[in-house]
Amino acid sequence: MFIKQFRTGGDRNFGYLVAEERSNEAMIIDPSFSPDCIVSYAREHGYVIRYAFATHDHHDHTNGNAAMERLTGVPVLMFGGVDPHTGRAVESQSCFALGQLSIVVLHTPGHTVDSICLHVGDAVFTGDTLFVGKVGGTGLGDDAEQEYKSLHETLLALPDECRVFPGHDYGVAPESTIGHERRTNPFLLQPDFASFVHLKRTWPEYKTAHGIA
Repeated sequence: MFIKQFRTGGDRNFGYLVAEERSNEAMIIDPSFSPDCIVSYAREHGYVIRYAFATHDHHDHTNGNAAMERLTGVPVLMFGGVDPHTGRAVESQSCFALGQLSIVVLHTPGHTVDSICLHVGDAVFTGDTLFVGKVGGTGLGDDAEQEYKSLHETLLALPDECRVFPGHDYGVAPESTIGHERRTNPFLLQPDFASFVHLKRTWPEYKTAHGIA
């Protein structure tokens, strides 16, 4: 599996090209501000774009959707949508074939109600649900509880060696692993939901105290 991470613009946004190398079939994730750059790279390297996904419906992740479809004829799929080529809905645990790989949709509400992560091979693309050393922004009520469950019941159920590719370059590194986040991410180390919310409430002070940018 080939993965290319792109700095697409905006607020340190990441977009991705993921390809199955035997078939050269590829998908694009969160093309956002730079769909032309990602599409050009794919074509220059002989990859055939089969799918495009946006991890959630925020403008900094969806503003390139129309350009992406215009450039490729491939619609950008989001949670609740249907792929016109396969008839398959984008819902929890739905699978899309990419050559010999399977793209598994993980519904991870919290940051938004429609947030998804995409698990492919030994990698998961976490959008704004999980960053390196941080988690996606929420309020302090039901949305925070949804995110807490998404993190612990869905993402932390993946193997420790699973590579994590986030939607923004907000952490100390552009990628991580589930195991590293499990051991070091302060939000994932909280013993219960109340502590998780407390850290969200006091995050500015926590960052200052621990020298986190």
